[in-house]
Amino acid sequence: MSTAQPASPKRAHLLATARRLFYRDGYRVVGIDTLLAEAGVAKMTLYNHFASKEELILAVIEEQDAEVRAALTAAVAAAGRSPTRQFQAVFDWLKGWFESDDFKGCAFLRALSEYPEPDHPIHRAAWRHKQAVNTLLVGLVTDAGARHPTELADALGLLINGAILSAHATGSSAPAATARTAAATLLKHATA
Repeated sequence: MSTAQPASPKRAHLLATARRLFYRDGYRVVGIDTLLAEAGVAKMTLYNHFASKEELILAVIEEQDAEVRAALTAAVAAAGRSPTRQFQAVFDWLKGWFESDDFKGCAFLRALSEYPEPDHPIHRAAWRHKQAVNTLLVGLVTDAGARHPTELADALGLLINGAILSAHATGSSAPAATARTAAATLLKHATA
């Protein structure tokens, strides 16, 4: 279910405001009235662009998904042609994200926990992001010569999600380095 619509300044402003509030406070906690007050727009403006709060959340998740995947892809590309360096770039990107001033955990993990029903559209949208990252990891470990790349990518996904949760809980970027080291060990065993 895509919520993509033509860009407009008001729609972009609503998305940016919703994204900031949802990331800071949670999807379910932020009400429409809070969003409208923070964005400084009328309820009609909101409903001219989004049929419901759920549709707004989906648009935020889709926008974040596109941005995160583009950033990860750029980080991998910037690492050069070495499959090992490309693989390590994922964890270096995580470290940079954890060290950013606005890091407050993973918006996709939050969506999965706030909308735990697997058939809920918000849950499915957040899970699609996690699966897209997993697909990127499969490609990277395949290029690095790993046996059983799907299983390795699944394990790396667990490492990444654990690092995100630990970084959020501790306020430290150290979990990125720990995950990078563990990932390198897994990759070494998978290519031996």
